[in-house]
Parts: sequence; structure tokens; C-alpha cells
Amino acid sequence: MFSIGELSRRSGVKIPTIRYYEQMRLLDAPERTIGNQRRYTQRGLERLSFIRHARELGLSIDDISELVSLCEDPKRSCADAHGIAARHLSNVRARIAKLKKLEQELIRIAGLSDTGRVGECCVIQTLADHTLCETDH
Repeated sequence: MFSIGELSRRSGVKIPTIRYYEQMRLLDAPERTIGNQRRYTQRGLERLSFIRHARELGLSIDDISELVSLCEDPKRSCADAHGIAARHLSNVRARIAKLKKLEQELIRIAGLSDTGRVGECCVIQTLADHTLCETDH
């Protein structure tokens, strides 16, 4: 059994985040000592590691909740898990495409020549007037 501090150290997840995951029901409510301190099992540590990795991959709390629910029934088809991963991949690709457009516009803006005065600065003017951008980023 681990205290919340030990669970935090072993998982690399901060204590307030662990409490948040409990509140969101991603983690089972831990057992409590007579002094009302939380005590976690190895299973809790494994679940927290699963959640942490999913968050590092950018999955939403809702997606993780669905995946955790799937884990509760190991005989279910993993098609739902693949669907969640495919949907997330699609969202990531859309964000990457948007970031690439943003990168090109920032390269263009940063390369504009100026007089050196903020009052005539192309960067400031472009940020103030979106119509001066070449792309819809």
C-alpha cells in the first residue's frame, strides 16, 4: 500500500492531479487508514501510470475515462479503443496542419522589413489587422 506522496513519487504525477483523477473517477477511491490517509495499491499505481501516459499522448479526460471503462471488461472488443485512438490521431493531424499554416505566417511576418520603429512595425500592424495575413491560420 502506498501513501499519496509515495504514489506521486513513483508515478511522477503531482498530488493535486492524483486527487483530481480520483474526483473524475479515473482512479478508484483509495482505502483509508484509521487516520483517514489515502492508501493505494499496486493496481492504483498501474492505473495512474496508464492515465499519465494517455495524457502525455494528448488524450482528453473523456477519452481516458472511456478507455478506463473498457479496461474494466477485458473480454470486450478492443474496436472501441482503436476508435478512440483513430479519432485522437485525426484531431492531432488537424492541429498539426493548423500549426504548419501558423508557422508559415509567422515566418513571413518575422521576415518583413521595417523602419525600426514600433509605430511602423509590420509585426505589430499585422497582429492588429488580421487582413494583413496571407493565410487564414
